[in-house]
Amino acid sequence: MRTPDQIALPLDWPQGSDESRFIVSTANEAAFEHFRRWSSWPVKATVLIGPRRSGRSLLARNFVARVNGRLFDSAETHDEEALFHAWNQAQETGRPMVMVADSPPTKWRTALPDLRTRLAVTPVIRIEQPDDALFASLIRRLFADRGLHLPDEALRYVVSRVTRDYWTAERVVDAIDRFAIASQARLTLPTVRRALIAGGLIDGGSEE
Repeated sequence: MRTPDQIALPLDWPQGSDESRFIVSTANEAAFEHFRRWSSWPVKATVLIGPRRSGRSLLARNFVARVNGRLFDSAETHDEEALFHAWNQAQETGRPMVMVADSPPTKWRTALPDLRTRLAVTPVIRIEQPDDALFASLIRRLFADRGLHLPDEALRYVVSRVTRDYWTAERVVDAIDRFAIASQARLTLPTVRRALIAGGLIDGGSEE
């Protein structure tokens, strides 16, 4: 094997291995706190936007499971009549509806006037690209998923040099792991540096 919220959710938050995979930082704290305070929403619906691979669907899925709500992933592509009726039902039942999307409703091509009216009064919450702390935590967790530990020195090197977004975090871990296996090398700083250069994730010319 490789080496105090006034309006809380019905159960403690987070809880369980799946939920614990959502790492809270300044990049997503506003979204996290919004779902904690769902009882005070002006309407029982929310649009959650943000970069793909940011944990937006994980956050939404865990939330609706707790409150018996409804989730529409890639909401901008869903049938408009279905969204319209689900929005109305959420208000009638008090069971929240969450729409996950790449962009806010103002950029959707919504043809149904009644749905446009309802989306216009629905809060839009955004997850941002990761800050340094979240980016480092994501990389560390992705390595842990593979049964690997990246030394702190190597982790700091990665965070300071690669593009900081969610897709890159996954590419970094895959590139380093593949390179280390092919080279039969340990995860040292020199190995990590060579792996990032080989994977096209950094330019090695300035460091030679």
